[in-house]
Amino acid sequence: MSLKVGAVAWLLGMVLYFAPTYSQGQVITAGPDSVRVPIPADTAARQGFFLSTWDKPAKAALFSAVIPGAGQVYNKAYWKVPIIYATGAVLAYFYIDNQNNWQDYRTAIRLRGDNDSTTVDQFADHPILGTQNTNALSNLKYRRDFWRRNRDLTIIISVAAYTLQIAEAYVHAHLKDFEVGEDLALRIRPNLLPMHSQPGTLTPGLTLTLYTRPK
Repeated sequence: MSLKVGAVAWLLGMVLYFAPTYSQGQVITAGPDSVRVPIPADTAARQGFFLSTWDKPAKAALFSAVIPGAGQVYNKAYWKVPIIYATGAVLAYFYIDNQNNWQDYRTAIRLRGDNDSTTVDQFADHPILGTQNTNALSNLKYRRDFWRRNRDLTIIISVAAYTLQIAEAYVHAHLKDFEVGEDLALRIRPNLLPMHSQPGTLTPGLTLTLYTRPK
């Protein structure tokens, strides 16, 4: 019972939080001399719409999560949108191709094992996968597993690409507000770095130093 009450209270709180605010003022005192103080419009808007309190990187990430490429449009990096959708089209093509091949070999294995002479699979006359080959069934299983692994890998890459375009929109929105003045400079110097795996041993390396030029 307490769980239901808590769930109802949580739902009511979320509704009240996201609901728009229509109040126009606040009563300071009660009675005939009450004074109504108007609430600024921007304050009411911030209370009514949750995105108004988010910064630009968070908004860009949200837009890209809802619609891939929308965060890049929000950042005005329009040239990245075709790259995102071209990547999605290529991954979709490979997913469909791998899925179809996996289905073909899985169906062939099922038809080979149903002990029904009237059902013939599409690989019955194949020189390697045909019924006349003693290793045909194992070859079919190998190719079925091969295309299934490719399909699963395509799904993983697709999820990674989707996540990457969200991260790119978030980082780009951050970097847009990062100002680099002309007085900043980068110094690259050779250096000897200690090796933690071999105490007392040094290895050559480079040191990068970001500093401010004197005016």
